[in-house]
Amino acid sequence: MNLLNEKSASLSEVHETIDTTTAKHIGWRRIFSFLGPAYLVSVGYMDPGNWATDLAGGSKFGYKLIWVLLMSNLMALLLQGLSARLGIVRGRDLAQANRETFPRPINFALYILAEIAIAATDLAEVLGMAIGIQLLTGLPLIWGVSLTILDTFLLLYLQRLGMKKMEAFIIALVAIIAISFFIELALAKPVLSEIATGFVPSLPNNEALYIAIGIIGATVMPHNLYLHSALVQTRKIEKSEKGFKEALRFNRIDTTIALNIAFLVNASILILAATVFFKTGNSHVAEIKEAHRLLPSFLGNVAPVLFAVALIASGQISTVTGTLAGQIVMEGYLRLRINPMLRRLITRLIAIIPAFFAILIYGETEADTLLVLSQVILSLQLGFAIIPLIHFVSDKSTMGNFAIKGITKIAAWLIASVLVYLNIRMLINEVVPVFQGNNFAAIITISIIAAACLLLLLYIILVPLFHKKKADASIKMHGVAEMPTTFNLPVYNKIAVALDFSTNDYKIITYALGQGNINTQYLLLHIVESASARLHGKESADYETQKDMEQLQVYIKHLSEKGYKATAEIGYNKRVKEIVRIVKESQSDLLVIGAHGHTAFRDFLYGETVNAVRHQLKIPVLVVTLK
Repeated sequence: MNLLNEKSASLSEVHETIDTTTAKHIGWRRIFSFLGPAYLVSVGYMDPGNWATDLAGGSKFGYKLIWVLLMSNLMALLLQGLSARLGIVRGRDLAQANRETFPRPINFALYILAEIAIAATDLAEVLGMAIGIQLLTGLPLIWGVSLTILDTFLLLYLQRLGMKKMEAFIIALVAIIAISFFIELALAKPVLSEIATGFVPSLPNNEALYIAIGIIGATVMPHNLYLHSALVQTRKIEKSEKGFKEALRFNRIDTTIALNIAFLVNASILILAATVFFKTGNSHVAEIKEAHRLLPSFLGNVAPVLFAVALIASGQISTVTGTLAGQIVMEGYLRLRINPMLRRLITRLIAIIPAFFAILIYGETEADTLLVLSQVILSLQLGFAIIPLIHFVSDKSTMGNFAIKGITKIAAWLIASVLVYLNIRMLINEVVPVFQGNNFAAIITISIIAAACLLLLLYIILVPLFHKKKADASIKMHGVAEMPTTFNLPVYNKIAVALDFSTNDYKIITYALGQGNINTQYLLLHIVESASARLHGKESADYETQKDMEQLQVYIKHLSEKGYKATAEIGYNKRVKEIVRIVKESQSDLLVIGAHGHTAFRDFLYGETVNAVRHQLKIPVLVVTLK
């Protein structure tokens, strides 16, 4: 865990890792170099949390709510485009922009809300994957929930492969979902002319209105706005008006294709439900497992298999993007970076624990209730992401000529108003029964939370309109970096060199010599971790300790023959603790240490010496990467 620099890039490990400015990126290759971020975003629009509303809409009202899906998609296209615009032009993700604009208490509140939204999203993914596993294998739901923790290792592996390979993996799973439902539609054989009638706006009754609100409320998710503004920064672009225009144009292509695929998937679920259930009189189908149970009767045995596979794929890809969003939020608001493995485990456990105990206590029937609950929680967060985003992309002082204006600006605020209203209405429908009871503790708690959220919402709406935000020179589009006229180069009087008596020692010593001069004192250190050293520490005089000291003396002799001054010291038992102790006691100015590049699993099991050491030292640490 470490604090990031104030100006640290979003997702720094993959920031600008895909260079779109090279000569090889011409023609179609240039277009493809920009494509990818929107596909990671699109998975949030077809996650398991959307399936229930699509199934309910199709089974209860046939094709009449397809227009709601289309309208939701148009809203999403605009909002995701604004999110990408913020990342491309300003070079900030939404969390970073909030931190640079609002005071600390407001930012902390926004951070907590964002984390709650991500946890709610992950809850839906956990349940969706668990249900899919159960439908496919018959495994009890509680075991499926427990198994979802294993995808932590998948995410870490994908991150190590690089952004392009991760994007390819996501696109492949999106293709599996799309193909599965297209095959099911082919089996269902819907009438195209009947589908077309669904694009005419209509709401037959209040229940249809409620389902429509659920569809719209579950479409645009807060974490996707954070995610998109960061993912577009994985592309290295030309920082000029021409470069920004080009990046924005290609992003529109990327977003349009990806979100329209998501629309087709959601529409396929609704159309499937309308064709198979509504037209056969099974209008009660609103749960995923119920839909899966009935499919064989109408479409044969292959249909439920495809349905379960698509559900598992949907849950899996959504968990990957949810974790990335969690990293963006934590780094952006808190300037805090933790190990991706730990971050994934925290996010996953927050989702698993309530799902696990709810199913354990109340049974598997509560899975769909939890899915609904996750969407209600998400509805509360949406305005706190959309409204600041619109403020930021409307700001001419930071966006320059790329600030939105005119029709785009009006449309953005109109969409924000509609979404906030619909989500508040859905939330009210869920909490009204509480106020009709005698649970005074719940009433007081909900009232306090609602009042606090309302005040926060009013603050982020009104304050940016009347108060100039905090200045930050790093976000100016055409700022010029000031370089010093002279450089004060560091002089290291004593350099500590951590050695492990492998073939890598030569490389480590070479790098250490390169940092000093003829007057530098070199301290060669090695940690003995034998059984005797663990028991007796400095009192240990076993064979290994003696041989290690002899080896250090050999190194010292070679260095002295070449005119370098060197001493040696042995540490015992605990590697990290001893390295830190020796470096501090010797008053060394620099530590040179090797990094062996363990796999993620080995680092998780054994820990990573380099990271542990550098966090405990206040001197520079030169890490030599070893093969």
